[in-house]
Amino acid sequence: MRMVKIAHLYPDEMNIYGDLGNIISLTKRLEWRGYTVRVMPVEVGKSFDFNQVDLVFGGGGQDSGQHVIGADLAKRGNEIRKVAANGMPMLVICGTYQLFGESFTTLEGNEIPGIGVFNMTTVGSGLRMIGNVVIQSPFGRLVGFENHSGQTKLKGKQQPLGSVKKGYGNNSKSRHEGAITGNVLGSYMHGPLLPKNPRLADHLISVALKRMNDTSDLALLDDRLERAAADSAASRP
Repeated sequence: MRMVKIAHLYPDEMNIYGDLGNIISLTKRLEWRGYTVRVMPVEVGKSFDFNQVDLVFGGGGQDSGQHVIGADLAKRGNEIRKVAANGMPMLVICGTYQLFGESFTTLEGNEIPGIGVFNMTTVGSGLRMIGNVVIQSPFGRLVGFENHSGQTKLKGKQQPLGSVKKGYGNNSKSRHEGAITGNVLGSYMHGPLLPKNPRLADHLISVALKRMNDTSDLALLDDRLERAAADSAASRP
């Protein structure tokens, strides 16, 4: 039985709005297919080798949490950029998503440097962008829930994760949501994201398995409950 290792970035500081459910979803969808899973926390001040894992996840957090992890994440920036360039699948949500950009400036004007996986900047605002989100993406329709005041601006040729059909997305004007660079996906969507979007979860799993030289086709799962949850979320105001 093969083991898949998942790095969980700063689970104590960056885990709000149900983001742990993304780890649970990845774990269960792998276990249902006969794999074992080891979740490995990346903690402030403790050494970690990203080359030993197959997939990376980081969740959302408040500004205070971003201040706590900012300097530590910056120290790991070179290694994370390197494994990202080598095709490592990653999903980062909200606060971690912002720090995977070039910088996050709080409403008070305090700048937290990012690690530059995404070509984007984020600035705090007085507008709270909250509610259900529906976007169209390369992975089909994605649904989630956003709750952020950061206005994220994609720069240059940076590709968004998708186009907004309902909700705000990255900011109050662009109608773009998230970002995608190689196999690294960033999004503001909580909820958590993956349980209601199994196609996206399976994409991350497939990439991880291929990098492990496991060419087995993913066994189909009964996703009727997940699809019903997504339909319900999409139909809400």
